[in-house]
Amino acid sequence: MIGALLMVTVHMFVIQVSIVRGNSMEPALHDGDRLVVDRVTYNLSNVGRGDVVVLRYPRNPDIDFVKRVVGVPGDHIAMRAGVLLVNGKVSDDYGCIPDRENMDELVVPAHEFFVMGDNRPISCDSREFGLVAEHLLKGRVRARFWPLSTASVF
Repeated sequence: MIGALLMVTVHMFVIQVSIVRGNSMEPALHDGDRLVVDRVTYNLSNVGRGDVVVLRYPRNPDIDFVKRVVGVPGDHIAMRAGVLLVNGKVSDDYGCIPDRENMDELVVPAHEFFVMGDNRPISCDSREFGLVAEHLLKGRVRARFWPLSTASVF
């Protein structure tokens, strides 16, 4: 009984196992990858640009998404012919699959984040559903443990 209670507590507050559904994070993550999600870090430190996170989908918080944070509070975000600009500088150094989209500049307000999938042409992300409120972030992806052939630490 104590062991089960401890496992539930760890899952709710410390780590979570998450499964990638879909291809929006390719080439970094693939459909079916199993991830370890750190649920504590963002209680102790700030969300960083480039972090891969699990978040509650803003339009249906019962669904989890895996995305990359590309804009933190105060950042100016825009896209020109598919090239992501953060604070006026090219910021596509994540090995993403680009698209040809344009997006007018926006400023990320306090306690919100701009997230995108690495497979930009097929990703449902902040370009579609808007900014993500801080309380919707479940945690930072720390490792992929399955499949074993692609196990890695983030």
